[in-house]
Amino acid sequence: PGLHVFATAFALEVSVGKTNTVMALNNSNVLLPCTFTTCIGFQDLVFTWYFNSTEMIYHGKIKSKASEPFLVGRNPRVEFVGSTTGKDNNISIVLKNVEFSDAGKYTCHVRNPKEKNAQHNATIFLTVVQKMVEADNTVTLIIVGVVGGLIGLLILFMLIKRVVLFIIKKTQDGKKECLVSSSGNDNTENGLAGSKAEQKAPPKA
Repeated sequence: PGLHVFATAFALEVSVGKTNTVMALNNSNVLLPCTFTTCIGFQDLVFTWYFNSTEMIYHGKIKSKASEPFLVGRNPRVEFVGSTTGKDNNISIVLKNVEFSDAGKYTCHVRNPKEKNAQHNATIFLTVVQKMVEADNTVTLIIVGVVGGLIGLLILFMLIKRVVLFIIKKTQDGKKECLVSSSGNDNTENGLAGSKAEQKAPPKA
């Protein structure tokens, strides 16, 4: 396990950044980023860019960390824009005058003889479009606002409805109590009057 960790720590790694997709306008220039890292350094390092895994579009070599890469071969529309003498081992390229036929897979491949010819690569996918479409969130925000407003009005309506129904119920209950009370009083008065009439002595002849 200890030897495995040691080997992993000194492995060659190649990266094209956080995302492996790039979009470019037709007839524009596009940057294809690539960097590599190695903890034990490099000597006579070789890096190659491939289009769709087979077509070599840039081939370069780096003598050591103290020297910049030198060109071995390239496509006329490809320009090297990286640097390996600074902090980052940058071997990025720029593809000029992008065409729709340039859309596809671009692979950055690195081989380091100092690490027993260790090899590693990373891939980036290029999409070519006629026009960039900017995301407009205005409509979405309007829809969200309208929906939120309608939900708020619905909740308010339901609350008002419950309050009104509660008031109506209380009012009706009060009227029923008044009617019952009034009816009881009338019956009592009628009963008392009747009793007095019955108890009244008949007139003497």
